[in-house]
Amino acid sequence: MRFIVSTSTLLKHLQTVNGASSSSTVLPILENFLFEIKDGNLTISATDLQTSMTTALAVESKEEGKVAVPSKILLDTLKTLPDQPIAFNIDDTTFAIEISAGDGKYKLSGENGDDFPKIPVVENASSVSLPASVLTEAITKTIFAVSNDELRPAMTGVYCQLSPQHITFVATDAHKLVRYRRMDSKADKATSFILPKKALTLLKAALPSTDINVSVDYNATSAFFKFENINLVCRLIDERYPDYEAVIPQNNPNKLVIDRSLFLNTLRRVVIFANKTTHQVRLKINGSELNISSEDLDFANEAHERLSCQYDGEDLEIGFNARFLIEMLSNLSGDEVTLELSTPNRAGLLIPQTNDENEDVLMLVMPVMLNNSY
Repeated sequence: MRFIVSTSTLLKHLQTVNGASSSSTVLPILENFLFEIKDGNLTISATDLQTSMTTALAVESKEEGKVAVPSKILLDTLKTLPDQPIAFNIDDTTFAIEISAGDGKYKLSGENGDDFPKIPVVENASSVSLPASVLTEAITKTIFAVSNDELRPAMTGVYCQLSPQHITFVATDAHKLVRYRRMDSKADKATSFILPKKALTLLKAALPSTDINVSVDYNATSAFFKFENINLVCRLIDERYPDYEAVIPQNNPNKLVIDRSLFLNTLRRVVIFANKTTHQVRLKINGSELNISSEDLDFANEAHERLSCQYDGEDLEIGFNARFLIEMLSNLSGDEVTLELSTPNRAGLLIPQTNDENEDVLMLVMPVMLNNSY
């Protein structure tokens, strides 16, 4: 089997799917790309058995066949080569691969492509179409709040709720929660599933900046994303998602409106002086004044800053983990945000002051107990 392709084109396609491959010691073949040639097209696949990605590109070839190619050595070689045509010669019986590029020749051992795990195909699936920009925004706004706690597998992914009215994406790690809702994207019937974090990270990296439509097919076990020449399939997290609506406080009489970047930069400074374990900051609101302070008793470090804000409610003192607030404010857009509060021991809500009419973003952060030593 022989084919010719440009080094830069091949590298770009390999880097797109490489994240799906696995350095599994149990199944060494997962450290390979599967190359399949048919009708002058090269299809490249990578998988870790949970998540699989394929991409296709045109190459010069009059033959058909398949081979598993070691991913690391191939990527490392291509990264150092200039943009030029590169020829692959594969022995159909031993799967030895010879690569010719310019004046260089490189040999490596491939494996039988038939031993590569089968990439799942769509069966009994429902379908919905989403603009790439909506999907990118939904992943960006939620993925930072996903939990890494393997003991609570449901929370290690993003919960997707499809309905004829809107589509909702939810992520939480029990300390913070994000609900991102789109009014301009709908499904024919109501359903829900949990998408794993790894698949969403790969998807976000592969989504183009041009606003094309992404076809999303889903059945009881898997979700399939198709756009341009890329297919991504992932196994859904088979768990029940917690009732997130019950956690969102409905009655929040205290509302603070503040400049988002000012609040964010102040928190970034003040947290430097906070305890390195808790990252605790104290928000003290009096009238139209917000005092943000932190301290680290072990090193006698402390910081105080005063900001002006619009505030409607009773004077309040509340503690938060500043890292959570910083993450949320970094992932919100708009000039101003509203922080809705009720009592010092109940969750606070961060909401952008001006929302796109098709977008509804709500972020929730749990408070931390204040030690009233200062």
